Amino acid sequence: MTSPRHYLTRMLLFLIAVAVAIGVLAPQLHDAFLANPALNGLIVGVLLLGIGYIFRQVFMLTREVQWIESVRTGRTGISIQARPILLAPMAAMLGERTQRFSLTAPAMRSLLDGVASRLDEQRDISRYLIGLLIFLGLLGTFWGLLQTISSVAEVISSLSVGGGGDVGAVFNDLKRGLKEPLTGMGTAFSTSLFGLAGSLALGFLELQAGQAQNRFYNDLEDWLSGQTRLGGAVASGDGDASVPTFVQALLEQTADSLEALQRTLDRSEESRIGANDHIIDLTKTLTALTEQMGAEQSLMIKLAESQIELKPILAKLSDQQLGAFGDDGTRNHVRNIDISLARLHEELATGRSETVQELRSEIRVLARTIAAVADKASR
Repeated sequence: MTSPRHYLTRMLLFLIAVAVAIGVLAPQLHDAFLANPALNGLIVGVLLLGIGYIFRQVFMLTREVQWIESVRTGRTGISIQARPILLAPMAAMLGERTQRFSLTAPAMRSLLDGVASRLDEQRDISRYLIGLLIFLGLLGTFWGLLQTISSVAEVISSLSVGGGGDVGAVFNDLKRGLKEPLTGMGTAFSTSLFGLAGSLALGFLELQAGQAQNRFYNDLEDWLSGQTRLGGAVASGDGDASVPTFVQALLEQTADSLEALQRTLDRSEESRIGANDHIIDLTKTLTALTEQMGAEQSLMIKLAESQIELKPILAKLSDQQLGAFGDDGTRNHVRNIDISLARLHEELATGRSETVQELRSEIRVLARTIAAVADKASR
């Protein structure tokens, strides 16, 4: 889509040139404006209103172009302020869909007709403002001419040169009487000047806005043409015949169903990939847990072997102590040590069995979890 910014640049450059011309002709324009400040002020106000409205039209096209680009690129999260106005029916049809869509030829033509009617409605207002400036200029012209004619009639009726009157006094009365007609002529020419100049400036801006709207319409038509599918034709015995309406509707419904199925398959594929990732992470966790369990089991085996090797040494040490110390206290003390060691050995064996049993239970639970996840992913 072509951005309307370069049209805005042209309009701004034109307004700058107009401002420079007004600055150069400021004294003459000031005198002309004071000829009838009320009507000339109304003309200037309509001109400013028209300039603001035309700029608003082009800025609206910028928002429409941004929305179309977001739909083409598949970006989501469009804010409410960025919602289109000219393409509001199309936005309502698409909703939150970001995948590629397709339109029928009648639907495309209906959308384009709606956009064209809205663009024409906006142009009607700007064209009316241009005509209103010309009308206000002509209105001031006729108003000034009426003032001039009535003033001239009063001057002529008040002239009296008969009866030996003073010619100088009559001439002075004529000069005083001509002030009113000159004021009327100033009103006529000043309002015509402001009205025609305003319509000229507003006409150029409206021309640029119309070119921007036409460019937007053409780009939109080109884009929608690429999203449009045409109905086919079937051959009959007498020649080519168009597809019946119900067959075309059935084909369109089938195409929509295939698109929905494609979107469902895409979502299923994404879910399957996510499940596979979870299974891989779970497998890595189980591998780490198995390695840790193997290390703990090896450590427990080494501890048991150390205890078995320590038992004969303790027995010999007990015999030596019994031989060296034959008193009952020493023998009882050694016997208590032997009993404590035997009890410690039994507790270690029992703890090892319980630990192995718990590890087996955890591995069994993890295996069931993996099987459930795999079953869910396959469904």
